[in-house]
Amino acid sequence: MLSTAFTETFGVRHPIVQGGMQWVGRAELVAAVANAGALGLLTALTQPTPEDLAKEIARTRELTDQPFGVNLTILPAITPPPYEEYRQVIIESGIKIVETAGSNPAPHLPDFHAAGVKVLHKCTSVRHAIKAQDTGVDGISIDGFECAGHPGEDDIPGLVLIAAAAEQITIPMVASGGFADGRGLVAALALGADGINMGTRFMCTAESPIHQNIKEAIVAGKETDTELIFRPLRNTARVASNTVSREVVEILDRGGKFEDVRELVAGARGRTVFENGDTDAGIWTVGTVQGIIHDIPTAGELVERIVREAEALIAERLAGLSVSVGV
Repeated sequence: MLSTAFTETFGVRHPIVQGGMQWVGRAELVAAVANAGALGLLTALTQPTPEDLAKEIARTRELTDQPFGVNLTILPAITPPPYEEYRQVIIESGIKIVETAGSNPAPHLPDFHAAGVKVLHKCTSVRHAIKAQDTGVDGISIDGFECAGHPGEDDIPGLVLIAAAAEQITIPMVASGGFADGRGLVAALALGADGINMGTRFMCTAESPIHQNIKEAIVAGKETDTELIFRPLRNTARVASNTVSREVVEILDRGGKFEDVRELVAGARGRTVFENGDTDAGIWTVGTVQGIIHDIPTAGELVERIVREAEALIAERLAGLSVSVGV
């Protein structure tokens, strides 16, 4: 078993996190990940109301007695969700791990920490990771340019970003973006991380609550089959390449504004993709890592395989390398 600062601080067996994913982080997947000894995360805002989140937490507890957490993504909005109410539900439900993302988590930390909740904050740059560490979070998830969703605007791939962050971060840190197997876990550890966070890979598991067509599209997809939308708006997002995302890129590249693509990128259309399996029904999130995803295992099989591969790499291949030291 691979024990790291992350597993010790957050109380899970394996240094693997199933990241919070809109429409995907539901009870069945989270419980399966937790039962496998990794950290599963419900996505708070997938639930329409705080009351619905409380029910989903209870439903997850019916499926696992292992630790799991909740993702709370904090984004600016004209009419923001009732974040304080979601936070209160998380605390009252006895959840002890929260992944925050988006805006500064500082306003939420006093209440979370008073309730004994550990906070893992997702960042896309070293400077934001340092700020979050200084603010008092308990762990960092550092998100490289390869990732699905929002990679930030610096375009720094994980190979450099993880190592750069490791030079500055002293609290537990997991690496996000581009991870799918034991090779990635060993690489992340070598770069200075304490574990890995995976989204796309966990989307493509038996318990993932998305349509089978989408899982098969991920298996068929290449690492080149994504689009970076919203680049001219400085709000870049990596999504699957399809008729809709390519149209969005074309409109914005011609000087279009968000209003010109609003209907194309509507969240309801993306949800329809996951529910009905039409890959061209809307925008849907996927990472470049789909190029090395070749099957649809159960979450338990996936976690076991990653840990087994990583341990074998460390104990056999790397240990067997010949090292000569020059004089």
